[in-house]
Amino acid sequence: MSHGILGLGGGLVLNSSMKTGTDGANRLGHGNHQNGNGTKHQNGSGGNGVGTNREVVARWRVPMHGKIYEIEFEHGTASGKRVLWIDKEEIFRRDWMFKLVGEDTFKLDDKRCIIRVDPLPGFKYCYSLFVDGKSYEQFTESQAKALKTWEINLKDNFYRIVLEKNTLNIYVNGKLIEESGEFVDGGTETTFIEDGNRFVLSARTSGNKREGIVHSLEVNGATVGDSASSNSDENGDNGDAQ
Repeated sequence: MSHGILGLGGGLVLNSSMKTGTDGANRLGHGNHQNGNGTKHQNGSGGNGVGTNREVVARWRVPMHGKIYEIEFEHGTASGKRVLWIDKEEIFRRDWMFKLVGEDTFKLDDKRCIIRVDPLPGFKYCYSLFVDGKSYEQFTESQAKALKTWEINLKDNFYRIVLEKNTLNIYVNGKLIEESGEFVDGGTETTFIEDGNRFVLSARTSGNKREGIVHSLEVNGATVGDSASSNSDENGDNGDAQ
């Protein structure tokens, strides 16, 4: 397997140039290790991270309520500095900490999250993310089952449509829409308009107990395929880096 500078929870770390994995996350190459359980390993030298004077050691992409949150964690292994970024916004900063390992707690929407720093042999550290009491992998796997996602490019507009199957809430680019479904033969249809484009999200019984309800989306009368069965963003890899 391969090595990489920046780990993204639940995925393979790929060698050399930046590449997008099946969890929709970018990865950079050379030098450190990540395993498939939502953790990232780094040696004690600290690393250069992303951006000027930043020491980003781990990055995760968390699907929640129709959005994808990008979480970045800085850890200065000399000073003990810890900085949390969510969608490029600094959430907290601790510039000097005597203890280099431990936990930091924060909220993501209504979910309690924990980033845990654990020591490894040879002055290395392991970074793990937990969301709502679940490991990163467990949470993203549960979200992959609970969500149905479509991604559409129409001229100069991009739309990310997310259906929460348990609540039937529909999000357009992270914003909850207010339209209600109407009963039709075999199920329901929800119609909404965005930038003059007509979207129709259908939910119909499949007639198969195993398959259950089938959800489909039409835009301006054309059927849209789901976003790689909702796995491109909602679900992470389960590989091991060596």
